[in-house]
Amino acid sequence: MASKSHRLLVVVSILEGRHFPRRPRLSLVVRASFDGEQLATDPVEHRDRPPFSTELAWELDRRTLQQHRLQRTPIKLQCFAIDSETKRSESVGYVVLDLRSVHEEPRWFPLLSSRYTKPRPALLVGAALESDAKPAEPSPDGFKAKKAPPRRGPAGRLEATLEATLEATLIPEQGYHQVGPADLCSDMFVLSVTVAFATKLEQLIPSTTKLSAEGPGFFFYYSLLGNDITSEPFGSLLSPDFEPERASVRIRSSKPVLRAFLSQQPGLQIHLCCGTRSLGGTDVPLAALSAVCVDLENKAATVEGAFVLQPPGRSNRAPSALPADLQPTVGVAVTLRREEVTPQFLGTKEARCDPPAAERPASSPPPLPPPSSHTESEAESLLEELPVQQQQGRTEAAAEGGASSVSVSAPKVSVPSSAHHYCFSLDLRSLRNLSPSHAIAATLRYSYHFFGSAAPIMTRPPLELQRNAEASPPQSYCAFDFAAVAQQLQDTFLRVPLVVEVWHKDSTSGDQLIGRASLQLSHLLSCERTRLLSSAGEPSWRQTHHERVAALSPQRDSEKVAELSYVATLDDFGLVKAREVVVVDSSQSEPAPTQPPPHSAAPGPMAPPRDTLEYRTALELELWKEEQEDLFDDQLRRKELSHMKALALEWRRRDGEREALVQKKEAEFSALEETLQRTLSDLETREKQLAEAELETRRLQKELQAEHHLAHRELQEAGRRLQQDCDHRVALERDKVRQVEEERGRLLQQMSDAEARYKQLDKEFQLFREQQNVRPEFRLQSEVNLLTLEKVELERKLESTTKSKLHYKQQWGRALKELARFKQREQENAMTRLKKQQAELEAMRLRYLATEQKEAVQLERRELDDIKNQLNRLKQQEDRLGPAPTLSPNGGAEEHLSRLLEERDTLLRTGVYTHEDRIISELNRQIQEAMREGAEL
Repeated sequence: MASKSHRLLVVVSILEGRHFPRRPRLSLVVRASFDGEQLATDPVEHRDRPPFSTELAWELDRRTLQQHRLQRTPIKLQCFAIDSETKRSESVGYVVLDLRSVHEEPRWFPLLSSRYTKPRPALLVGAALESDAKPAEPSPDGFKAKKAPPRRGPAGRLEATLEATLEATLIPEQGYHQVGPADLCSDMFVLSVTVAFATKLEQLIPSTTKLSAEGPGFFFYYSLLGNDITSEPFGSLLSPDFEPERASVRIRSSKPVLRAFLSQQPGLQIHLCCGTRSLGGTDVPLAALSAVCVDLENKAATVEGAFVLQPPGRSNRAPSALPADLQPTVGVAVTLRREEVTPQFLGTKEARCDPPAAERPASSPPPLPPPSSHTESEAESLLEELPVQQQQGRTEAAAEGGASSVSVSAPKVSVPSSAHHYCFSLDLRSLRNLSPSHAIAATLRYSYHFFGSAAPIMTRPPLELQRNAEASPPQSYCAFDFAAVAQQLQDTFLRVPLVVEVWHKDSTSGDQLIGRASLQLSHLLSCERTRLLSSAGEPSWRQTHHERVAALSPQRDSEKVAELSYVATLDDFGLVKAREVVVVDSSQSEPAPTQPPPHSAAPGPMAPPRDTLEYRTALELELWKEEQEDLFDDQLRRKELSHMKALALEWRRRDGEREALVQKKEAEFSALEETLQRTLSDLETREKQLAEAELETRRLQKELQAEHHLAHRELQEAGRRLQQDCDHRVALERDKVRQVEEERGRLLQQMSDAEARYKQLDKEFQLFREQQNVRPEFRLQSEVNLLTLEKVELERKLESTTKSKLHYKQQWGRALKELARFKQREQENAMTRLKKQQAELEAMRLRYLATEQKEAVQLERRELDDIKNQLNRLKQQEDRLGPAPTLSPNGGAEEHLSRLLEERDTLLRTGVYTHEDRIISELNRQIQEAMREGAEL
């Protein structure tokens, strides 16, 4: 565990922000995530420049910091807007800081994925790396001597060396590279890179380009500590036949310094080249060697796997459209060990790449993007691919490497470390329910190329099977041992069923195919796994599946011929130990043409023409010619055969290219078909959604139209009823006005009669006065009596008139109250059902009623004025005649005052008039005058 003095603080300062919109109800909070811990600032006001002024710190040691730097762990700052009432938070944006820029000055970082776009908000953020060494607390005993500063010893130098940027320096005299200071470099290490195998390289060539157009020479290129390394050239991308190769460099350093150096190094870029052009490349991370927890004293640290090759124009992080089994891969192993340890490798070719003797190509390929993902290669594909130009490639490699110290052996292929050892066994138990009426001699036959054997498996001798009987075939158990990747096994079992054929052995008519039974091996993968121990004591897993399947007729698929019962077992013995496969190539040499044997001529005696030397010489010459013709024909046949073999090989090579191109095209078309299927499904989903939305819109439109028509009819009906009600009430009011007019006319007639009688009485009174002047006492008394009677009669009539007037006023008040209640009820109904139109109608009605009421009030005022004038005249006459014996002036004033008060209160209770109306003001004035008159009296 690191001491406290070696712990560091990663401090992130969040100073302020800018270009934030003003939102009073919200507050801003910045949350920072790093090293599995989340810190947050205090909430600040959501305004244009929020002042955060907060420092967030994480404590960690140097090793953890170095690992984060290697993994490029980011520091993510997320800005949130929090509602102060609901406590709901919404993301405003985020900022990503690189841990390698912790020593930079504070600068503005715009928020990514921000919801505020114009302008984009930004944060003023700074990052720093500080030491977490705490000062010693002062002693309570007083002053003590301070400790001397630490000396620059080996430990201090080692720490400074680990923090600095390390480089590998070549020491040509000693033949190694030195990493770090010389006094700290005491150990020798060997860094080795092995390129073992490659698969599916043809996928790097565009489908529009022929494989043969790229040239015959392909090789792998990489640079190891400044030394350019190239693999053995190979001629075919379909079957790369280069030998596994290991390149090693010696490094003088120490374990901590070397780990720090490897952690600082970028990935090892390996390119597949053709001439001076790079067809694809991948990155092998060297920094992973420093993270491997292995004691280099006893064991080597290794990083190995199958790395995906990416074309130069594509980023390694971009997902590939090809499936995993069609991606181009290269098997690479990188090993770091001490020089005394002897590691075991997959390859057989080792090239010690000392820096002075390193060969460099004419032009290096450009650097490619960073590390790609790892995939597994298939051992079966390596075993099945036979190189077409293997002998030529080995000869060229030997010619090129003749001047070097590289040893070449037969090519070997390594089984990948992810392959498992499987054992598949099949036991065909019984055959029953035979549909043919005659007996058959049944033989079962099947084959499955995935198990490594193309020869069919057959049961023998033939089984005699009768109709409606069940029998077990002899020698029906067979087991297969093979190695495969788990994913490949699962894919094969899912795609390819095992077909068992039922044959009838007939000596007369030959073998006949009775039916076929398809065994779905995918059912075996879903069975329960049982743990067992193998014969060697190693654990293994077993899956067993038992099933009955129907054997169908080859002529009619729906016709059932028989039922087959079988038991399938799959044993998984775990990972396969690394082993090598040697590919042997043999060639035949043509025999050289024979030369004719020499003939010697010997003289002899004369003989018949057939026995002469010339004849025999001519005969031998003809025989020799025939022999030479036969030899020449034989040579031509051999040449033709060799050319036909070459053509067949070329045909196989080009057929392989076509097959690879077809597979690539099929993969592309399948990917395009999947994309089209997804697009079509999306379009169908969208069409369904649009159709449903259209139907819903039509339904809502119909409902709205029906509601609108219903509301319109209701409004029309309500308006019609309101109009009829208004017309009826207007007619009633008109009848009441007509009655009031008639009553007014009657009262006017009575008043005119009363005035006529008053005039007549006045004349009589004048005549009486004249007569009284003649008869002062008797006549005066009689006239007084007569006038008293008339006065009583007039008072009675006045009282009746007043009562009728009060009755009219009560009727009028009730009508006004009823009108006010009707008005209020209609206003409430109009407020709930009708808005603008009913308001206008109500306003028109109110204006009409106001006009009617105004006219009625004016009529009442005129009547009141006439009555008042008449009363004033009567009062004046009474004042001239003298006080009546039966009436008192105070009583008349009080009666007049009470009448005015009653009229005012009646008008106010109707709700039609207010204190500001003119008639109420006039009644108030008359009441005040009546009160003053009563007070004077």
